Amino acid sequence: MSEPYDSRFTLPSVDDAPSTEAGVILMGLDAERLLAGVGLARLADEPALVALAVDQARHDALDLGTEALVEAGILRWRAVRPLIEAGPEMASAGSLRREWEHATARVIATVTGLGPASVSCLAACWLRRDDIDDAVRFASDRRSPEQESAQDVLSRVFAD
Repeated sequence: MSEPYDSRFTLPSVDDAPSTEAGVILMGLDAERLLAGVGLARLADEPALVALAVDQARHDALDLGTEALVEAGILRWRAVRPLIEAGPEMASAGSLRREWEHATARVIATVTGLGPASVSCLAACWLRRDDIDDAVRFASDRRSPEQESAQDVLSRVFAD
């Protein structure tokens, strides 16, 4: 008797977009790295934000360490999660790669003005939303008062 077939672990089709394989890799990251990716992607998608961040970093007003990127990702996730959740329902595809395609389509349909990095990071967060939401709650519970000043600078840089 053969083992049951699990389509999540099939090799990619030669017709699959490279972004699909990148998405499969992103989904394997832990929640903190995904949130940091959301924070950095938001910055990288907008040339004006890149210029502003470089200027602030030059004047020592911006910390782009992992904690700051995670905080920026948390701010962004909180802003866009309700939009993504309100998006069109899509049937479960049963395949990790098809799920990725559905998630990216949902993000693109619900959040405007995103570049490819933000679409990918937010789609990965959407597919792993339970883990991401837990990480956001945990980060909020452990935030110290001195971290608030770093958040204020970041919120100005990453504000929509």
